[in-house]
Amino acid sequence: MKTRSRVLGIVLILLAGGIAALAVALSHNSPCGTAASVPAGTQSMKAIVRRCYGTPEVLRLEEIARPTPKDDEVLIRVHAASVNPLDWHYVRGTPYVVRLDAGLGSPTNPRLGVDLSGTVEAVGRNVKGFTPGEEVFGGRFGAFAEYIAASQDRPLVLKPPNLSFEQAAALPIAALTALQALRDQAHVHDGQKVLVIGASGGVGTFAVQIARILGAEVTGVSSTRNLELVHSLGAAHVIDYTHEDVLRGEERYDVIMDNVGDRSLAELLAFRRIMVPRGVFVLIGGGGPQAGDWIGPLSSALYVKLLSPFVSEKFVWMEADLNKADLDTLADMAKAGRLKSVIDRQYKLAATAEALKYLERGHARGKVIIEVD
Repeated sequence: MKTRSRVLGIVLILLAGGIAALAVALSHNSPCGTAASVPAGTQSMKAIVRRCYGTPEVLRLEEIARPTPKDDEVLIRVHAASVNPLDWHYVRGTPYVVRLDAGLGSPTNPRLGVDLSGTVEAVGRNVKGFTPGEEVFGGRFGAFAEYIAASQDRPLVLKPPNLSFEQAAALPIAALTALQALRDQAHVHDGQKVLVIGASGGVGTFAVQIARILGAEVTGVSSTRNLELVHSLGAAHVIDYTHEDVLRGEERYDVIMDNVGDRSLAELLAFRRIMVPRGVFVLIGGGGPQAGDWIGPLSSALYVKLLSPFVSEKFVWMEADLNKADLDTLADMAKAGRLKSVIDRQYKLAATAEALKYLERGHARGKVIIEVD
């Protein structure tokens, strides 16, 4: 018995030591590295990089090697990109679990950005679906740059001709999140009542429109200055959260899409009061940069998992899945004039840090765009 107890004690000590070591490794910030010089004779380009974790001040505009497309890759000249909360998580390296993918201590890949639109500059010899000169949009990590190389299998599709590069760059992550939340998670259909919280933000502006396209009666929640915008996007009703608590209303909703992201368990339970039996609550987003360094918005995901087995309503936390099929769906909606991008501000590539700071403040109306040209 004593031997077994000693062995168990040793195992527990080793386990605790391993957890402590992992915590130290995850939370450690290495100093910012220096830019590597571009080899002589190599074509270069301007790109936004971060060589350490921190606030947006760690971002730098640097001259780096321009990519050469491999046999199955497309080289894109980027004209516009857009900023997402995902970007600030990768800049700050928080919640720390992000670093398991991005790199311990400092970023493995210094590049940043995902959403982009641009022109195909060149294609590898095995590429079938694209030709030079075509205008495209989609998602590829490292989008805050003059050029990017992407596999032909990456989520990249032709840009509708009636969209500007800026309008197209606004679509990928935000509009895909709205589409997949409402269509795939909530299964929105004709006649349902949908409540969109954070209806004037990047995802929210698309969610209001897509819910209408799917046949729902939409109520949007936003601040006073954005009520007219939300109504113009197709919301039948608008609620000013600065004057009215949606939880005290008498309306009941089939679907609630919450773009705030950072909710306590008590808050999630409170929303049941305004949901129909077996209604669906979809939580997206990651809160702000102050949501917490360790698990941050993932706490809300854990609450959703804990809550779902014990209530009749369906609670879901989700992230977008970038894929070609859904990008084509968005392109078709935009080409038909049924889906439009709301753009708040546009920043030059060199001012990407300022764009991120603005987004972090949490008051953007629609999308924040980076002009790369």
